[in-house]
Amino acid sequence: MTEPNQAPPPPYNWGLQRWRLATIASLILLSVAVASIFSMQEQFKAQIGHMQTKLKLVSQIKYVAVLMDDKNTPAQLITYDTQDGQLQIQRLNDVEEGREQSMQLWALDDQGRPLSLGVLTPKLKTAQLPVSDKILSQATGLIISVEAKGGVEAGRQPRLPYLYTGTLIQKAM
Repeated sequence: MTEPNQAPPPPYNWGLQRWRLATIASLILLSVAVASIFSMQEQFKAQIGHMQTKLKLVSQIKYVAVLMDDKNTPAQLITYDTQDGQLQIQRLNDVEEGREQSMQLWALDDQGRPLSLGVLTPKLKTAQLPVSDKILSQATGLIISVEAKGGVEAGRQPRLPYLYTGTLIQKAM
């Protein structure tokens, strides 16, 4: 039995209990939010790394030329990728050299003097030639001539008339 001078226990305080539960729930939500932020930050770092890797693989075209034939029809598309130091040559028509002939690519300087860049591989729709950026920076145009098999000997001029001619354009990067 209860003693008469002992006070009855205070009634249960549901308001205080609600505040305790709200505080615990808020702490759990805050922990989840902080964990999510750190996880998203790591994912963001991984995505940046992935995009930087992809960007390194994307061609950085610095020079472009479209070589035209005598009818002013596009015949060759030429681009220069600074990352691999190669001219990419794409044939836009079906003209092929004869058995005893080669097509040779030339760079023209501002005075119209030709410098051989190389002999094109026969019958390929696309080809690559290694070229120095320094040579292209001094060139104003590109031409293709038809030469005897194997191309012109070093120091000699190309045959006239040129098969294809075009202006070399430096792209803004």
